[in-house]
Amino acid sequence: MPEFSTTRGLFPSRSPKVPEHYLIAHSDGGARGNPGPAGYGVVIQDQSGKKIATLSQYLGHQTNNFAEYQGLIAALEYAIDHGHKALKVVSDSELLVRQIKGIYKVKNQALKDLHARAKDVIAKLDWFQIEHALREHNHEADRLANEAMDQGMGRRTSPQPSPRATEEFEGVVQDGVIKLPGNNLPEGTRVQVRVKK
Repeated sequence: MPEFSTTRGLFPSRSPKVPEHYLIAHSDGGARGNPGPAGYGVVIQDQSGKKIATLSQYLGHQTNNFAEYQGLIAALEYAIDHGHKALKVVSDSELLVRQIKGIYKVKNQALKDLHARAKDVIAKLDWFQIEHALREHNHEADRLANEAMDQGMGRRTSPQPSPRATEEFEGVVQDGVIKLPGNNLPEGTRVQVRVKK
């Protein structure tokens, strides 16, 4: 894929060179009925393709495009909040990708606000790239978005206060205790263990 060339126009300080370390976010959003019960799903990977987190959130009664933007913003904020300065986003929303690249104008007022918020966060990154992918290449993010809608339908009428995040860590068992180097999880954190041999 070509570099996000319009980044140079929007953010002149951006370097076009692909960095050695960056995150990849597969993002999707949807609304049943459009507008209707809406949600987003995001899968975060490192540059090697290893999954490191998933994000999803039910958004209440919203449009499909609103949900797509919320997924993008969640990915951007995850990168910043976790100290990453380089992010590649893969979305199956051609409209969102072209609006972020500056190819399409943003006419809807609600989307203008979200577009401006996304650009503000992008400006905090040293490197950013966004590309369009067909839905079949974004299936896990699509599944997470649908799960968020399923969980919210009939049970919530307003957005959840924060997205559900799942992170993966690698550790070892020492003296019967799982040791996770560099990660101090708060008391009460729910964990699921998968044994690798």
